[in-house]
Amino acid sequence: MKKPINGKKIFVTVLMFILGICFMTPFLWMISASLKVEEEVLTYPIQWIPTTWNAIENYREVWTGTMPFFLLYWNSIKVSVLTTLTSVAVSALAAYGFSKVEFKGRNLVFMLVLATFMIPPQTLLVTQFILYRTLGLYDTHMGLILLNSFSVFGTFMLRQFFLGVGNEIIESARMDGAGHFRIFRSIAFPLVKPAIATYAILRFIWTWNDFQYPLIFLRSKELFTIQLGVQSFADEHGSIYSLMMAASVSAIIPLLIVFIIGQKQVIEGIQLGGVKG
Repeated sequence: MKKPINGKKIFVTVLMFILGICFMTPFLWMISASLKVEEEVLTYPIQWIPTTWNAIENYREVWTGTMPFFLLYWNSIKVSVLTTLTSVAVSALAAYGFSKVEFKGRNLVFMLVLATFMIPPQTLLVTQFILYRTLGLYDTHMGLILLNSFSVFGTFMLRQFFLGVGNEIIESARMDGAGHFRIFRSIAFPLVKPAIATYAILRFIWTWNDFQYPLIFLRSKELFTIQLGVQSFADEHGSIYSLMMAASVSAIIPLLIVFIIGQKQVIEGIQLGGVKG
């Protein structure tokens, strides 16, 4: 027997398709503009396929012009990767401790940590600036990495997944003589890999897109990240939209690569969270 047509499902699918096209339109226009000569960028109606291709010249100006995009890329990759690795390690260990290690006042300490999530980070900038100047971490990549390496959100998110790991497994491992670090490394961590991957991807994207901290805590141009570089490029070429779109496309390419590679883990993390929830 043929299954009856589900009108609601068809409607939702068509609606999602239309919304997807709407969300993709600005991105497609940005790519199209980066391939054109300046005279064709703002033509109406929009010419999605350039009549005169100028991609090589536009991207050559971006990558070999006054702002060294190769150096900006290297700085952003270094800061984003090291921040992600440190933040994942710290958040995962803290989450395991708050979920599987019994100690006096554990819930109270966790609530105090969680309460700091309500403090806007902008209110701490002056204190952080003074502290980093005193410690000699101002205008260094190390200082920038440390700023984003401790995440209340990451600790809370991963704790929820560690709570889903059966206590029976932990107790069995402890009876066999395994310590908490061995249990974390060999049992708990592998069981929540989708959640770890999801948070790692989010942390990388947030760090790559971060503009506030580099703007305040970096002063030397040779230390600039890609976001500061794009801003400096905009100050110099802001009126030339084809170059600005080429710089913007260059800035988001790593994010697309990371998401394409890690989308399976993100979906698995969301599904795992739905099951545990």
